[in-house]
Amino acid sequence: MKIYEDIETRLNNIKSKLQMNDNEIKYLLSHSNIARETLVVDDIEYPAWRILHNNSRGPGKGGIRFHPNVSEDEVKSLSFWMSLKTALMGLPYGGAKGGVKVDPKQLTNEQLQELSREYIRKFHNVLGQDKDVPAPDVYTNPQIMSWMLDEYEKIIGLHQPAMITGKPIELGGCTIRGDATAKGGYLILKELIKRLKIKDPKIVIQGFGNAGMNITQMLYRDGHKIIAVSDSKGALDNPEGLDINKLVYIKKEKKSVCECKSGICSPRDEILYQDCDILILAALENQITKQNVNKIKAKYILELANGPITSDADKILYDNGVLVVPDILANAGGVVASYLEWVQNKTGNIFEKSFMDERLTKLMINNFHNVYEKSLSDKDLDMRKAAYIIAIEKILAARRLRS
Repeated sequence: MKIYEDIETRLNNIKSKLQMNDNEIKYLLSHSNIARETLVVDDIEYPAWRILHNNSRGPGKGGIRFHPNVSEDEVKSLSFWMSLKTALMGLPYGGAKGGVKVDPKQLTNEQLQELSREYIRKFHNVLGQDKDVPAPDVYTNPQIMSWMLDEYEKIIGLHQPAMITGKPIELGGCTIRGDATAKGGYLILKELIKRLKIKDPKIVIQGFGNAGMNITQMLYRDGHKIIAVSDSKGALDNPEGLDINKLVYIKKEKKSVCECKSGICSPRDEILYQDCDILILAALENQITKQNVNKIKAKYILELANGPITSDADKILYDNGVLVVPDILANAGGVVASYLEWVQNKTGNIFEKSFMDERLTKLMINNFHNVYEKSLSDKDLDMRKAAYIIAIEKILAARRLRS
């Protein structure tokens, strides 16, 4: 099943709870703009997209990913989730996403810069601080945002730092942006552990990129036992707990976690089936499906990645008593920090780091409890359905007010 077909299934599953009619379902499943282009670097063509899902609540917001598996179906789905994520968090945005089908690891630094600038040349007309605001995503970073900002400003002939977020501090970036996605997930996980009185949890993290590595370090500093982690090349586990400081050093040397000698290496997908209390999914979409869901032993799952669990697997997990903290809540810390950066850039008012930390903490914790309480209000609601309902009600309310 394609990812976007799965989203349609999820909407139909909550249709009666929201008393949505067919026109409202159609509205939610439609996109305001789908822009497709082909980027050419050194005579090689790379398919690329910028897709705006909905802007009823504000300009589009969403990252740009460089990945060999990028597709239109994926970018459409990610833009939909961004609409829900920004609505759930109460931010004045819609949802958008961008992507280039490329393996950036195969490019030189010069080719990567040219690809980044070419993306802006092709899509600058659909971007802007009050139109659609990109940010980093998978395999993109502050340097790529810098090149994109520079190219955009050259084209329009004036400074507009608020057209993109996730920039370096020197170009108007936000001091909390680097680890905000992980920090948001960490804050929610702490609340979950506290609220459900989870004692000495054994934790597994799938995905040791930026978000996965950062949340692992935060949990390790708190004294939590991390028994397994994985990256694209394999998984490392140790039931007595891994030396995370050593793992981080090895990963920053651009090596695989499997090169660390503090545990046993295994195939990367095996990490999903570890006997643990908490499983953090920080890799890519469709990791837990109907085919493998019954192998899951975790009692709680935090979705730091977007769309890592399919709808049919969701139902089985719920029936099996597994609590899933959904992506549109769990990984929203990044867009909260992006919002604060955008506000700084638009107003010229530079916020203290303590203020931004406080705003991030308050928004993440309050929305966790809002979603959790909503899920308790109806025996048929898991946390994902609860989060979807809260977000969709806001999007449809904005639409009705504009009608």
